[in-house]
Amino acid sequence: MTLKLTTISLLLAMVIGLVIAFCKISNNRILFGIAQLYITVIRGTPLIVQLMFLYFGIIKLVVLPAFWAGALALAIHAGAYIAEIFRGAIQSVNPGQMEAASSLGMSKTLAMRRIIMPQAFKRAVPPLGNQFIIGLKDSSLVAYLGVPEIYGTALTEQAANYMPLETYLVAGMYYLVLVIIFTYLANKLELKLDVEKGEEVS
Repeated sequence: MTLKLTTISLLLAMVIGLVIAFCKISNNRILFGIAQLYITVIRGTPLIVQLMFLYFGIIKLVVLPAFWAGALALAIHAGAYIAEIFRGAIQSVNPGQMEAASSLGMSKTLAMRRIIMPQAFKRAVPPLGNQFIIGLKDSSLVAYLGVPEIYGTALTEQAANYMPLETYLVAGMYYLVLVIIFTYLANKLELKLDVEKGEEVS
């Protein structure tokens, strides 16, 4: 349940983050303003407050199971941080490459898709890996919505077995193992991209 929740929320967050990142670098002042407001509000308020606010707001508009409402709320939260990661990665690519693409007759959209974004994604991998690990740990808060992920299960179990210390210790070990696995995979991906970059340069 924890892996499913983390995967779905982070995939949604990637989409949200990419859209907001493009709004943030847009010359359109309205789009920029919307992106800036979204990022400021999300980064400036506690996740648990956002989770409760979004959960009860979502279920008032459309009836969703606690799992999906929680996943969407987590995605909206993580999307603000991922947007800044993508924005920084895109803007770190040499602007001259966009100019060179334009001189070859490429449209801005095509140049962004074929030239800028592949480079930006490689640069975004390390901070994205960190954000994914944070997202994994943040998923524990949906226990307060009644979702039986690791922490939610621990809450139920410790109430039944009267062994809170041992129960939370086991839950913590599960999270630790998952974080170690996520970190290993993120490092492997980063290393692979570095190797490919080196091959391209050579």
